[in-house]
Amino acid sequence: MNREEKNAEIAVLTEKFKTANVLYIADTSSIGAIDTNNFRRELFKNGIQMLVAKNTLILKAMRNSGKDFGELEGALKGTSALLFSDNMKAPAQAILKFRKKGTRPSLKGAYIDTAVYIGDNQLEALSTLKSKEDLLGEILGLLQSPARNVISALQSGGGKLAGIVKTLSEKN
Repeated sequence: MNREEKNAEIAVLTEKFKTANVLYIADTSSIGAIDTNNFRRELFKNGIQMLVAKNTLILKAMRNSGKDFGELEGALKGTSALLFSDNMKAPAQAILKFRKKGTRPSLKGAYIDTAVYIGDNQLEALSTLKSKEDLLGEILGLLQSPARNVISALQSGGGKLAGIVKTLSEKN
């Protein structure tokens, strides 16, 4: 790979890093070519893009992106496969699903909305993360719950409540 090709690769990676809010770095060195292709298919089905590049090019692109990847830069050793996704937990779930087939791609680290996760032991936690939409839905459900309770109490005891109001208005 000559200098121009390296610069072109760095430019492509830099753009990916600038626009990506979800980045996983996996080690696929323990799986063969056929399993790697099957892994790529699984990722593609889930809307995840996988890129493989040299660690030095990845590091330069990370630094050129303007984002702070923190300790994630230290995870760039050995074979590094970059997994880009819009869904923050989809890559973790895809890795866990693929592991059930017997092959073991391992997680080196992840970058999700400025948070950095290092190590394969973070995979289970990453697979259960809740998106902003999920959290907002839960909050709205909690906020609506008291109002629903009051409305259902008023509707179920409508006769009793109406009788109380009628009695009070007759006294006045």
